[in-house]
Amino acid sequence: MAVSKKVVLRFPRRMVERPIIYRLAKDYDLEFNILKASITPEQEGLLVLELKGNQAEYDRGIEFLLKAGVQIQSLSQDITRNEERCTQCGACVTVCPTGAFKLDPKTQLVIFNNEKCIGCGLCIPACPPHAMEVHF
Repeated sequence: MAVSKKVVLRFPRRMVERPIIYRLAKDYDLEFNILKASITPEQEGLLVLELKGNQAEYDRGIEFLLKAGVQIQSLSQDITRNEERCTQCGACVTVCPTGAFKLDPKTQLVIFNNEKCIGCGLCIPACPPHAMEVHF
């Protein structure tokens, strides 16, 4: 069974200069799409990836990362909308490149599907009441 998941990887200092993503492709036959990268040499690293592959190989690749000391979490854990601040203005709908925001034609409410979100952050400056938050 094939799987495709968006994850956030946090690398400790000792792992920043190791070819970990290469190993995911070579040893576990996983495809990856780097959605965001922030790496500071000799300090820390953060990658937002979409990983695709066979479920068993995906699980083995994640196990490899965890044993190597990489922290892993789902992308959706880092993208949040403050419902109290959101005014349903729809500014986010127009800037989102993946369609993670949709306007419900019946209720006129903006629906956020964090599974479609790639964490690009375009919604952050577009949101007048600052309801969207990204915590990488």
